[in-house]
Amino acid sequence: MPADQSPIKRGRVVMLVDNDVRGDSRVQKEARSMAAAGWEVFLLGERRDSPLETWKIGEAEVRLVPMDDKLSVQPTAWRHSLRRPLAYAPGKEMPYRLELIKTRQADLTTRFAALNAKRRAGGSSAAYAVGKAALLPVRVTDKVLGLWTRLRARETMRLRAARRNSNALLTRIPPYFWKKTMGNRAWRRLDPSLWQWELAFRNAIDKLEPDIIHANDFRMLGVGARAKLRAQAKGRKTKLVWDAHEYAPGLVPKFHRQWLPAITAHEAEFAPYADAVVTVSPSLADLLKEEHKLATRPNVVMNAPVQAPAADESAAAVSNLRADCGIGPDVPLLAYVGGITPVRGVDIIIDALPHLPEVHLAMVSVHPNGKNPAVEQIVERAESLGVADRVHALPYVPHWQVSEYLSPADAAVSPLHHLPNHEIALSNKFFEYSHARLPLITSDIRTMAEMVRSTGQGEVFKAEDLDDFVRVVRLVMADPDKYRAAYDRDNLLLSWTWEAQAAVLDSVYAGLLPSAAPAPKPAEPVVAAAAAESLPQAAR
Repeated sequence: MPADQSPIKRGRVVMLVDNDVRGDSRVQKEARSMAAAGWEVFLLGERRDSPLETWKIGEAEVRLVPMDDKLSVQPTAWRHSLRRPLAYAPGKEMPYRLELIKTRQADLTTRFAALNAKRRAGGSSAAYAVGKAALLPVRVTDKVLGLWTRLRARETMRLRAARRNSNALLTRIPPYFWKKTMGNRAWRRLDPSLWQWELAFRNAIDKLEPDIIHANDFRMLGVGARAKLRAQAKGRKTKLVWDAHEYAPGLVPKFHRQWLPAITAHEAEFAPYADAVVTVSPSLADLLKEEHKLATRPNVVMNAPVQAPAADESAAAVSNLRADCGIGPDVPLLAYVGGITPVRGVDIIIDALPHLPEVHLAMVSVHPNGKNPAVEQIVERAESLGVADRVHALPYVPHWQVSEYLSPADAAVSPLHHLPNHEIALSNKFFEYSHARLPLITSDIRTMAEMVRSTGQGEVFKAEDLDDFVRVVRLVMADPDKYRAAYDRDNLLLSWTWEAQAAVLDSVYAGLLPSAAPAPKPAEPVVAAAAAESLPQAAR
């Protein structure tokens, strides 16, 4: 153990996450609760623009390690392409050449203007003819260069379109070739940027000599697996917990065409190294077991709200939602919390407001960094429909305050579109809305719709169907107490707490280190039942 560290408690846990921790409520709750349960917890996150940064979450220590993104640049950013050999290389050459042609044309126009001006001023016709003839080579050269430059520019645009076309033959060949020749190791060719996290984190992990490595999501799975192998090579019995937040094959492709094949191959290569797997929903647990041929079904640790925030969390007062919106207690109010992207479907709420003339919308979606182009776009949409005065864009609040902050609303909305990961999840906002005791209006994505129908806590509408959404909002707003009553039945909210989830995670850790000391007895009773076993059958 490094000399500068405190004595080991039940065991040392190093949690890994591919973000700056501040916006990730799940890892914050994991770190705080496991440290409170007697584990020595270090949470390693990333930062791109400055040296190591540290702070505390309860008794857990957060360390943001410096990381650069040099490997994020794809070779297509500097390579010429064989499929369009006349295309310009990626970069600024094409716009430079096009602008240069315009300058040559402008210069030629000016020289002709000078000739015409001299003739109008009394110059001879012979001098004009000689001057015009002298410009003929320039005109021909400019014409040829213009045609050549525009040809190459067209080829460049066609190349860009071809590279964006996932069905193009030359786009499909590289992933197919590398998968066939390298199997799951193909991610090294398809997306070398996955190495960035290894290069940034490996020394920090090794110095801490963890007993358990808790790797959050697919990027950190590989980092954790390699750290486990290095530890075992030195004779330590380090265990790896993989915390799968999403179903990788169901993600929407982004960044570049080879990204999704790369991350699925990366995950498949390193999944066998996990000594235990936890995930966010029963449906995803079943998928992971089948996808990776796991010996046991992953434990479910849902991202439920904290029931009893720590003293340093509960000290700050919770703002009043209706006061922040500038409306009174009798104004009908819908609530939405979370990011805004096309597939989250928030635009349907805006489009419905002209049909719901008294209803206001509170969007708790403004990121603290101040850069909110998606929020600005949705507000512009509201302005174009004449409902901007009823749309309130509000900043995020700390995760332990979300449910209390939302509780003055009349109903909450989750308008997700149909995507594989949406179908299998009970999202963070589902639990936050539930603990706010709000009637829930959700699109018909499978798992959440099944849950809402089985509990009676809300109504379901057909995703992306405006008329059906308006119908359901009117139905819920006409009798919200009917849906709130569902939360009083069968102790519905009791298992949907982070305290219950933390008990599951603690049992996973303890199972990996049977010689570890028992958990300290909590000052207050903690719900220890596994939340997945308490879910209604429809959600399993």
